[in-house]
Amino acid sequence: MKKRNNPQHKDNTLEQWKEKEALNKRLGKIKHKLLVMSGKGGVGKSTVATNIAFALSEKGFKVGLMDIDIHGPNIPKMLGIEWGQVEGEEGNLQPVYYSPNLKVMSIGFFLRKEEDAVIWRGPLKMSLIKQFLRDVEWGELDYLVVDSPPGTGDEPLSVCQLIEDADGALVITTPQDVALTDIRKAITFCRQVNMPVLGVIENMSGFICPHCGKRTDLFKCGGGKKIAEETGKPFLGSIPFDPSVVESCDEGIPALIRKPESDVATTFKEIVNIIIQKTKEKAPLKSVPGKKKK
Repeated sequence: MKKRNNPQHKDNTLEQWKEKEALNKRLGKIKHKLLVMSGKGGVGKSTVATNIAFALSEKGFKVGLMDIDIHGPNIPKMLGIEWGQVEGEEGNLQPVYYSPNLKVMSIGFFLRKEEDAVIWRGPLKMSLIKQFLRDVEWGELDYLVVDSPPGTGDEPLSVCQLIEDADGALVITTPQDVALTDIRKAITFCRQVNMPVLGVIENMSGFICPHCGKRTDLFKCGGGKKIAEETGKPFLGSIPFDPSVVESCDEGIPALIRKPESDVATTFKEIVNIIIQKTKEKAPLKSVPGKKKK
């Protein structure tokens, strides 16, 4: 017996092809795609993503910062743009500008109230991430920095599936053993989904007293470097613990602006230089120096 053609199946296949083409067209204008992730929460991942994106934009690169932490979108707060409004029609959304060189997209911009909770299952998360990549007018970018939620679930998996040519992941950890166990899982996740690991970053690595200059290792020290050596991944740097970073996030001011000469700011700049070095094969697009809007 001959199989009947299923018109609905043809329509679905055509629709999927159109979606894929639209996604590839949008992503084709973005040179480098970086996923910031961690196997554990509370390691300062969003803080790292925000400051890396800002530091890249300050160097004259055109940067997009995409917040896919759907249940806890903190990026708008950390940049002081919670008031941002996403404009445009379906299929053509305008990101919120932080500066001429830094564009931001987050579900936080769509919440009516700060305390609103997003209660979604996997398919809806995948759909939103696809929309952020396919429908947002990112334009020509040198870097797209994607801030993902903790763990190895739907959100980072969706990014890996949708961005097939990602440069790699920046894996964030803190020095204590509990965090390191989860970081191993994050690195295993990257290997299993064929996502390169650009490097490991150790956050909250030692507290330097602002009064006496003495260093205290609140969460041990050197764990991130040890994991990088064990797994054969590059170690990009240790970001010290600085209470002013907490204040910066609450005030919506990147640490690189608030204390540009601090150890934290210096370390971020060094890490960004390494990232640029690792992705320098392609020349950057023409850009203008970053400058925060008032």
